[in-house]
Amino acid sequence: MENIEIISITNLHKHYKVGDETIKALNGIDLSVEKGEFLAIMGASGSGKSTLLNILGCLDLPTKGDYFLDGENVKSLNKNQLATIRNLKLGFVFQSYNLLPRTSALENVELPLLYNPKVSNSERKEKAEQALIAVGLKDRMKHLSNQMSGGQQQRVAIARSMVNDPVVIFADEATGNLDTRTSFEIMALFQELNEKGMTICFVTHEPDIAALTKRNVVFRDGKIIKDVTTDKRVYANEILLKLENEDFRIENEIAI
Repeated sequence: MENIEIISITNLHKHYKVGDETIKALNGIDLSVEKGEFLAIMGASGSGKSTLLNILGCLDLPTKGDYFLDGENVKSLNKNQLATIRNLKLGFVFQSYNLLPRTSALENVELPLLYNPKVSNSERKEKAEQALIAVGLKDRMKHLSNQMSGGQQQRVAIARSMVNDPVVIFADEATGNLDTRTSFEIMALFQELNEKGMTICFVTHEPDIAALTKRNVVFRDGKIIKDVTTDKRVYANEILLKLENEDFRIENEIAI
C-alpha cells in the first residue's frame, strides 16, 4: 500500500512578541504524518503542542517554515481559503464538545455541511445520520445536546468532525472532561475510526491515553524531543472489559 503524506512540516517556527521580548513557541519543527496514522501530541503546558495544533488546524500561520496539508502549502493561502480548508478537509474534537445547546444531535452534526455547496439538503441529513450511526448514537439523533451525558455529547462532536470526510481529525484533550470509563469508551471509538482508515492527531497530556495511539510525539520548549512508535499498544476495549470484570467482582463481594 502506497504511503500518502497528509501532513508535512519543515523547519517550522512560531514566534510571538510580548512587549520587547520574543517568545519562541515553536523552534524548528520537522514532522510528517501519513494517511491512516494515529498519533498523540504530548507535552507540558507551554511546550508548544497547542501552538502546533492551531497551525495544523489552519487557525494560525507559522512565522517561518513550510506546512503542507494534503499536498497544499498552507502559508500561501488567504483567510477565506484557510476557512474553506478547515471546513472541507479538517475535523475538530474539543475537550468542551462545543455543541450548540437546545439543538439536536442531528442538527449539530449537519452544521459543517451547511457551508458545503456541493451537498444537498437530503445528502446533508443522510451523511449526518450515517455519522451518528457510526459513533453509536442511532437512537439519540433527535435528542438535544443538553439532554445528553458527557460521553454522548463527545460522540456527537466526533460525528460532526467526520461528517465531511476530512483528511485528518484533530482532537484536543478530547477525553479531558470525561470519567475514566467514558474516556476509554471514546478512545475505543477513535481506535475503531482509525482502523477504518481515519488519520487522527490527538493532543493529550495523559500517558494512559497516549498509549492507546500508534505513535507518540513529545514536545518540550517548542521542540520535538521524542517521536516513537507506541510499544505494546493498548486497546481500549480490552481495558473496558477489565473494568467490567472488576465491577462484577466488587458487586459479588458486596452481595456476599
